[in-house]
Amino acid sequence: MNEISDRILNLLAYDSASPLLFNTGLFLVLFIIFLLIYNSLHRFPRVKMIAAILFSVYFYYKSSAECVFILLGICVSDFLLGLILEKLKNDSARRLIVAINVVINVGMLIWFKYFNMLADAFASIISVDFDPLEIILPAGISFFTFRSISYIVDIYRGELKACRSFLDYTFFLTFFPPLLAGPVVRAKDMLPQIAARPRASKEMCSEGLFLIMTGLVKKVVIADYISGNFVDRIFDNPALYSGFENLMGCVGFTIQLYCDFSGYSDMAIGLALLLGYRFKDNFNAPFKAQSPTEFWHRWHISLSTWLRDYLYIPLGGNRKGKSRAYLNQFLTMVIGGLWHGASWMYLIWGAYHGALLAIHKSLRKIWKLPDWLIGHPEVRLANMIITFSLVVVGFTFFRAPSLETVGEIFTQILTNFHCDVAMQFIEGYLLIVLAMVLGLAAHLSPKTWSDGAARLYVGLSATWQAVLLATVLFLVVQTRQSDLVPFIYLQY
Repeated sequence: MNEISDRILNLLAYDSASPLLFNTGLFLVLFIIFLLIYNSLHRFPRVKMIAAILFSVYFYYKSSAECVFILLGICVSDFLLGLILEKLKNDSARRLIVAINVVINVGMLIWFKYFNMLADAFASIISVDFDPLEIILPAGISFFTFRSISYIVDIYRGELKACRSFLDYTFFLTFFPPLLAGPVVRAKDMLPQIAARPRASKEMCSEGLFLIMTGLVKKVVIADYISGNFVDRIFDNPALYSGFENLMGCVGFTIQLYCDFSGYSDMAIGLALLLGYRFKDNFNAPFKAQSPTEFWHRWHISLSTWLRDYLYIPLGGNRKGKSRAYLNQFLTMVIGGLWHGASWMYLIWGAYHGALLAIHKSLRKIWKLPDWLIGHPEVRLANMIITFSLVVVGFTFFRAPSLETVGEIFTQILTNFHCDVAMQFIEGYLLIVLAMVLGLAAHLSPKTWSDGAARLYVGLSATWQAVLLATVLFLVVQTRQSDLVPFIYLQY
């Protein structure tokens, strides 16, 4: 009996190699137990909220151990700073409160994500040795610090009233579905829902289950399979493969990243629906984009709009002329690249996209095509292929560990392509090709198809919904890798 108890305690305790992720059996069991308790407390809204907070705090503990106290500390500081800010009338004092919040949050990001990189760069300048400190990065720190900053800034701008309930604000900031990898949910969208004490309707639950199923298929059946069986091999040693295989590896990673990240977003939005809360979409078929600008209107929408509202606009936006607008956009994307982590590769990726946006906007001003030509199917297809190709090049920098690896990949593609290996590639990697085609086909299919599938599932009886859910879970279990594959964006 003691042995069983010890095994259960070890399973529930923090383990850096075993976080509580949406695609694990432990999460499924614990979430079902939590959901039963949560729904049984609808007559006691405060107790129900406390239960949700406790589950969220435990969920974060399983990912970051004692770093959970950082999250709780931000809850306290935000709540107090928000109340103080709303009472102040002096603009200088109000700006000071905003500055304190930004310093706290950005200071944490600098310490946990960038200190070793900055210290190493400084040590190189002054020609001294530097041994990197062992700093454990709290999971999802970028996401909850962004939510914290937007809360205080929105109060300063008069777009939001300070939250009067510490319980409500703690629920908002710790709410587990978007906690580790987004979407970046804003207080002005979430707090009114919390105040309404919502209950999930049957339609919301059905829609949530459908999103969870699609997210699991994207993550486990497509992203993890492509990664473990092909993409990782290419990026680990690109010189061993032909240029064609390297190109397929770059395309494969682009599909993998989309399915991994949008799969998490789908599951996060679906889980929130099961609890009665609705988030905005975080992806809108980004590979259908006709330009770099449109791509960023479709990819990681919650982050791109956050960067626009809280970085690009404060930098001056487009209010100070075209040249300054292009510079502001470039700087925003560079900072957005660095947001992903302390790596020169992320900085290059951000600068690359910043340059693409500036070039596209300047070309659009001086080279105007007639509307009939812009809307022509062949022109739209060409724009989509060109934009996708540019995105693939950018994500090669995003994935590669170094510029040397990027150089090897592009050298193979440009000098050792060997198109004749295409059939051998398809035969040798048939399941990989099928997974990539499935990921692209599902992505590029008309939105009416996915909306229709969702409506069809919502309209089914509970029995048939359960049968389909069980079928998808069985497929996921049969496909998943032997080792747990974390979501890519957990490290950001």
